[in-house]
Amino acid sequence: MSEKKPLIPGTPGSGTPSVDEPTEPREPLPPKSDQRSPALRTATGEPVKGAETARGQKGEYLTTAQGARLYDTDHSLKAGKRGPTLLQDHHLREKITHFDHERIPERVVHARGAAAHGVFRGYGAAEPISKAAFLGKDVETPVFVRFSTVLGSRGSADAVRDTRGFATKFYTSEGTFDLVGNNIPVFFIQDGIKFPDIIHAGKPHPDREIPQAQSAHDTFWDFVSLHTEATAHTLWNMSDRGIPRSYRMMEGFGVNTFRMINADGESTLVKFHWKPKLGVHSLVWEEAQIINGMDPDFHRRDLADAIEAGAYPQWELGIQAFPDTPDQMFDGIDLLDPTKIVPEELAPVQPIGVMTLTANPTNFFAETEQVAFHPGHLVPGIDVTDDPLLQARLFSYLDTQISRLGGPNFGQIPINRPHTEVNDMLRDGMHQTGVHPGVAPYRPNSLDGGCPFLAGADTSAFVEVPVPMPESTKLRGAPASYDDHFSQARLFYASLTDIERAHVAQAYTFELGKCYEQAIKERTLRVLAEIDTGLCAEVAAGLGLPAPEPTVAHEAPPIVSPALSQVGAEWPVDGRIIGIVADETSDLAEVAAAVKKIDAGGMVPLVIGPHGGQLGSGKEAVPVSRTFLTMRSVEFDAILLAASPSDPRLLVLVSEAFRHCKAIGGWPAGRDLLVSAGISADVPGIVVADETEELLDGMTTLMRSHRVWERTV
Repeated sequence: MSEKKPLIPGTPGSGTPSVDEPTEPREPLPPKSDQRSPALRTATGEPVKGAETARGQKGEYLTTAQGARLYDTDHSLKAGKRGPTLLQDHHLREKITHFDHERIPERVVHARGAAAHGVFRGYGAAEPISKAAFLGKDVETPVFVRFSTVLGSRGSADAVRDTRGFATKFYTSEGTFDLVGNNIPVFFIQDGIKFPDIIHAGKPHPDREIPQAQSAHDTFWDFVSLHTEATAHTLWNMSDRGIPRSYRMMEGFGVNTFRMINADGESTLVKFHWKPKLGVHSLVWEEAQIINGMDPDFHRRDLADAIEAGAYPQWELGIQAFPDTPDQMFDGIDLLDPTKIVPEELAPVQPIGVMTLTANPTNFFAETEQVAFHPGHLVPGIDVTDDPLLQARLFSYLDTQISRLGGPNFGQIPINRPHTEVNDMLRDGMHQTGVHPGVAPYRPNSLDGGCPFLAGADTSAFVEVPVPMPESTKLRGAPASYDDHFSQARLFYASLTDIERAHVAQAYTFELGKCYEQAIKERTLRVLAEIDTGLCAEVAAGLGLPAPEPTVAHEAPPIVSPALSQVGAEWPVDGRIIGIVADETSDLAEVAAAVKKIDAGGMVPLVIGPHGGQLGSGKEAVPVSRTFLTMRSVEFDAILLAASPSDPRLLVLVSEAFRHCKAIGGWPAGRDLLVSAGISADVPGIVVADETEELLDGMTTLMRSHRVWERTV
């Protein structure tokens, strides 16, 4: 039996193509082992037996959309070989017309995304406060998760500085529940009526439609410097949270406050948190800039490759729970204000379940592009609050899905179909794929035997929480608690480590340095003065402007929250990518041993050679995954040196990895490459050893801290 080789993710199909064009017909190749399609269900949620590929195209021969076999699809029907094309060419018209209509409107925000299938398992810990069935102990629920950037178009890059979407569709036994959140727990605005304003300000300038997928321009900073309730979110975005290392290493937050209702009808206010098992990690800014040129698909590739390699990403779902008091406040923090957080030190996050992503989509358009989320997709045991941002979202999400997906029946698209019975009495409309029996789609009726009947709370009906409404006056306004725009920004900044604060200052200096209008820079410095005078002075110095004083003297935050920092702990190294520089002079037996050990440790080894194919021959042959031409340092979490080739591209590789605080190791044969790059083996994060076991143990220890921050601190 041949020895199993370490998997190198990224192969395009489940089979190996021949060099020559095939001449015998065959069925399409099945999906790869890491891929999964939406569950087979009818338009009304009924399970259907059949192969996973049942919805895919069938047959060995090319046909028209109506099933007629075709003998030629390379030439239009013409009046002679050099004559005009004939209007009667129905195949040409069908093929071109369908092509012309292949695209649907992209999302106004969150246009660029990546997604995966998985499963959620409840811990049962939420049962005292929520009757939602999917949160029960050991209940497993299929999920589909889409990650995204906010500002960029579908064709933009992944590693831009931006907020990230984290949307999860739970296919529960009681209906679909959508938890639609971000990787930042605070939002730019307090009221949904301002959402068009912040997005119009953040999008490219309308005259030139540049810059793409960036906030480093005048209209964004004009808005947030005038609209100071955006200050906390802007600060989070200027921190390392704005450039995550991976979707797998990104927190998620529900942002808004929700209600949970237990079996006795008691209500508790909650905030949702997704905590990644791999820890929360980020890129450094130079690294992100290189990535956007070298591999604009960096984050979506990382997610798909990790799942294919079996390094299944996991997050724990947790909640912060608060008493549902009449004022809906907690420790002086307004729970209905989406620009505020409650520090975990005041209200710990309680784990209530774990999510594992186990499969990639089989078709990006059918699944990732057509999936439709909506915060109004609720199940018994979870309800909304009067947060004015959430209230607007309840309208906006439904409205946008109707616009994007061509009508009100978007729930019948396979990726959106509930995994429970649907009897909604909704009829007709564009793209209606259900064929409904009966003659009475109305209530009350007798012609259909009175069906469908209404459910009661004892039969899992969704019943809104009967919240008392105090006597009030109709007006446009906000409570006084919404007037505090700076205390949360001070809390966040004070909770960061020195290296993270330095990155915040660099981000503000870069972004404002891209603005043209001096007034916008000066106004933003006034905002920074209200957060921290040191931060303001550092950014002002970088811009060559005087640092203003704060309008009032502000004291240090009464509490700091270590949970807001990404630095200082250790995490699993599952799915981390290690690049191994080697050539024909390397000890290939040691390289092969390292590849096996890295793979066995749940990481991905990629051998970097001077050419493609393999190094060596026979039993000692080592497959090459990247060449000196096709690699760049940003692809790897760590570098191993098994040789010292005199190639200037390797000097760039090593110096960048060193500058970006990544672990670098090697056997003695790689020491000369370190010397050529001007790197001493005695500085932090460098491991040189004769024995492969010792070398990899040292590298693994370093990677558990994500980066070697001591080099810069």
